[in-house]
Amino acid sequence: MPAADPRLIVALDFSTRAEAEVLLGKLGDAASSFKIGYQLFYGGEGLEIGKQLIAAGKQVFFDLKLLDIDNTVEKGVAAIAETGAHMMTVHAYPKAMRAAVRAAEGSHLRLLGVTVLTSMDDEDLEEAGYDRDVESLVALRTHQATDAGMGGIVCSAHEAALASQFVGEDMAIVTPGIRPRGSDQGDQKRIVTPAEALSLGATHLVVGRPITQAPSPAQEAGAILSEMASAPLPGAHAHHHHHHHH
Repeated sequence: MPAADPRLIVALDFSTRAEAEVLLGKLGDAASSFKIGYQLFYGGEGLEIGKQLIAAGKQVFFDLKLLDIDNTVEKGVAAIAETGAHMMTVHAYPKAMRAAVRAAEGSHLRLLGVTVLTSMDDEDLEEAGYDRDVESLVALRTHQATDAGMGGIVCSAHEAALASQFVGEDMAIVTPGIRPRGSDQGDQKRIVTPAEALSLGATHLVVGRPITQAPSPAQEAGAILSEMASAPLPGAHAHHHHHHHH
């Protein structure tokens, strides 16, 4: 089985600490990065579980998608940075991102700007009052995240190649909604396999149910890591810094 690769992030989408701990026990060392979102953070002692994982040397991504007035964003980001977390999300509004970057300065926290939620299509954006389609909003927000000094962005794998033209050096492109070959789509409108996502320019993959609900989560994580290891290198991504202008 390939060694755990921090580019594979397992989403701990559980309602209770007990369920999350059962999964962590089954996974053992098959995964080294974990995402804690609303469900576990608000309902299942997710902050404590995250701190426990950080203490055990794992990478933790708090997916909290902050968006608020600058002062509130700063305080929230500073509190998460204190935990030693590896990543956290902020909605990619320029003011919020700039406030977040100020608060994370000097810490190890990699801030990710959420460009467009993977469950949204052009119609959903129009309904929400945007006069842009998904692609142009992703492009705009990726560019703004780079300008704000963010550590990366979150987008669907379908926009990863586009985003890679606008991200700066060393920025992460994190893609949720990844489903291994032949698995159930779930509620994400637009899905992609792990190898496809990497070849499109994704740097990190978030996988939830395909691992967490598998009969053997460790085996499934291993299979995904093998698929990731065999992925062709993206053409654009290796050279994306040439496209970047300040």
